[in-house]
Amino acid sequence: MRVQFSRQFKKQYKKAPRKIQTAIDRRLKLFIKDPDDPLLRNHSLRGRLKGFRSINITGDWRAVFREFEKENLIFFDTFGTHSQLYK
Repeated sequence: MRVQFSRQFKKQYKKAPRKIQTAIDRRLKLFIKDPDDPLLRNHSLRGRLKGFRSINITGDWRAVFREFEKENLIFFDTFGTHSQLYK
């Protein structure tokens, strides 16, 4: 599985607090090892984000991604707090 990040994701990562960057790094390593690990709470989204999936970074922070099975690719689009992402 290949993992890629949008320009927006990379920009948000640089602006995020160091504590959140560390949490993202840990969760992404876990995701690569086992995308279905219960700690990640990997789930599909509905509404305007239909077609996307989300994993938990911390209690309030989430990372949103799309799966492209044919290309064997996971593409992380964005991340943020629950209220920032799901307005």
